[in-house]
Amino acid sequence: MSTGKLPNVLLIDDEEHSLASMRMALEDEFDCLTATSADEGWRLMEENYVEVIFCDQRMPGKTGVEFLTEVRDRWPETVRIIITGYTDTNEMIAAINAAGIYQFLTKPWHPDQLLMAARNAAHLFQLSRDHDRMALEMRYLASRAESQLEERRRALRDGLGFEKVLRAPNSPMNAVVMLARQYAGFDVPVLLTGEAGTGKTALARAMHYTSLRSDKPFHELNCAGMTDDLLEVELFGAKRGALPGLMSNRLGLFQKADRGTLFLNGVDTLSPAMQLALLRVVTEGRYQPVGGHETQATNLRLIAGSHGDMRALVAEGRFRPDLYYALSVAEIAVPPLRARPGDIAVLCQHMLFDVASAHGKPVHGLSDAALEFLENHDWPGNLKELENEITRMLILAQEKVLGPELISRHILQAPRGDNDTDRRADAVLAGPGTLKDRVEEIEMRILRETLTRLKWNKSRAAAELGLSRVGLRAKLDRYGIAQPRQCAEQEEEA
Repeated sequence: MSTGKLPNVLLIDDEEHSLASMRMALEDEFDCLTATSADEGWRLMEENYVEVIFCDQRMPGKTGVEFLTEVRDRWPETVRIIITGYTDTNEMIAAINAAGIYQFLTKPWHPDQLLMAARNAAHLFQLSRDHDRMALEMRYLASRAESQLEERRRALRDGLGFEKVLRAPNSPMNAVVMLARQYAGFDVPVLLTGEAGTGKTALARAMHYTSLRSDKPFHELNCAGMTDDLLEVELFGAKRGALPGLMSNRLGLFQKADRGTLFLNGVDTLSPAMQLALLRVVTEGRYQPVGGHETQATNLRLIAGSHGDMRALVAEGRFRPDLYYALSVAEIAVPPLRARPGDIAVLCQHMLFDVASAHGKPVHGLSDAALEFLENHDWPGNLKELENEITRMLILAQEKVLGPELISRHILQAPRGDNDTDRRADAVLAGPGTLKDRVEEIEMRILRETLTRLKWNKSRAAAELGLSRVGLRAKLDRYGIAQPRQCAEQEEEA
């Protein structure tokens, strides 16, 4: 943005009338500084911000070329123009090379010629300054962009890293995460084993985002239930015309995950043909797209997931031993949720607030009594079953703190503090013990579930169960079923 100030031009000539003529030609558009010697001109350069210099070549003491050479070393951005009464070409070439002269004018010069030279020189000076400023800004912006990119990558790694594997301080998952961290930095195949829903995908993703491939893509695919034809297209891709209606080439995950990571879950369900095809990719890094004849290469890191016991499958002849050993350079067993009862509270609270945020229903948390029931369940569906239960409780909740009355009946009917026992009702019915023992076990579960669901309203519970209040109390005393302290306190306050 212009400030209205005219550009400064320094005029140097040992003849006063020449200086006066140059000033007269330029003073309408420039602030003119005049000097009759190189030394006086140097002093003016030190005291003023000079954009253009017009300097005579023949002067007592230093010549114009000598002076402008020194100026270039001190003020290289100033545009230097020399004026000479001589037309020796060799001398002018030497002057231009020695002093970095922008232009030379010969005497006698015309005022319009001088003015045009000054305008062009001032414009060149401004362009040079703009270029330097833009170059500086570009370096700053490039450095800032690189820094912001690294910050985003770090945030991505932090947001998708092992911090996403939620667990309590003394969780069995701590050893699993520690092992996965060690393997993450080494570019080798990893086999994750464990039941469906135990969090193998989150663990694989965390390993990717803490590896050297973290700035490359991460892809995942669950092979369970997929036919070979569908798997081939998903993994290998397909050429145009290879499938009905396919009008262009389709990229497969082996190509999409090139230089990145592919998590292939459910490898224990692969057919013999797909096992052989996968073996070639793992050992050679090569594959053929569906409908193609050329072999393509991929440089991906494969993390495999298995729901079953891979060693047992190999022993039974249902899984290729060479593929198993190729996949299991590192093998990590992920424990089921029932082996992590101490993690339930952490997982429940995190899931609850995530679901509440997603559905726009604010809550304060889960009551201790609710957590006790949730911690007591086996969770055969693991994390997904737990998330479904938390979501259902949130939908049904009428208060900010979610109580046990919102929990599904089969969870409420589970006995307490017996982690080694199958808690399902059908297991009780078909299990050992006398008829009386088994009936009492079922009756005790129904009593506890009904009272919990009805917030320990004994009148309503007795009516629902077809009992009198006295009969209900007698059964509670018989089975040692006591009302939780929290419910009792709420009842007293009411």
